[in-house]
Amino acid sequence: MMELYLDLHSQPCRSVFLFAKAVGIPFEFRLVELAAGQQYSEEFGKVSLMRKVPVMKDGSFILTESVAILKYLVQKHSSSVADHWYPADLQQRARVNEYLSWQHMNLRTHGSKVFLLRALFPVIMGSEVPKEKMDAAVEDLNQSLKMLEDYFLQNKPFVIGDKISLADLVAVVEIMQPVATGLDVFEGRPKLISWRERVKKALGEKLFDESHEVIMKVSSLPHKMQNNSELEMLKPKFQKIFS
Repeated sequence: MMELYLDLHSQPCRSVFLFAKAVGIPFEFRLVELAAGQQYSEEFGKVSLMRKVPVMKDGSFILTESVAILKYLVQKHSSSVADHWYPADLQQRARVNEYLSWQHMNLRTHGSKVFLLRALFPVIMGSEVPKEKMDAAVEDLNQSLKMLEDYFLQNKPFVIGDKISLADLVAVVEIMQPVATGLDVFEGRPKLISWRERVKKALGEKLFDESHEVIMKVSSLPHKMQNNSELEMLKPKFQKIFS
């Protein structure tokens, strides 16, 4: 059976987990606890030199990067996965690819930055986040959310039209990351609220909530990291990111 190495604190891991569950692709869940530094273990290093999750192991074939994994799963299981997830139609597939390409340096980047500042910066750096850094990060996130609304969604139920696709799935898990820290980015955005509810319904509300249960308890994450010998390794990285 296919193995998925995941930590559901991670947005890309949640997208892969949600998709496989939603469309009924069987897999074995291999937990890699990032907060405990398990990605640096010798055992995981034998699976992936990248030392990041998600990782898919399908027989002897190992694949990293969530978008690559999602596309692989769609195409391998094309006989059972509905076309709307990654349409065969040239232009609709291009629209999904457009979003997946855009999001890396936009919604993903800005949502992750807000998450890191709000949830992890204080415990890693031992100080509060400077207000100007937080304000700038939230403003960048707001600009990405506006682009999602105005360009990708417009007045459509989902990114490609009437049905959910990989684009919607990848988008919603990224937005839930800052939400988990207590920042309700949906507030004052009725279009996004309605879209989120459609996405949850399409995936299955129970599955959606199950997938986000861990991240919605993110307040416990700093406590886990305080006992992590890898914590000191993160300080230079944070200093570089947020200098």
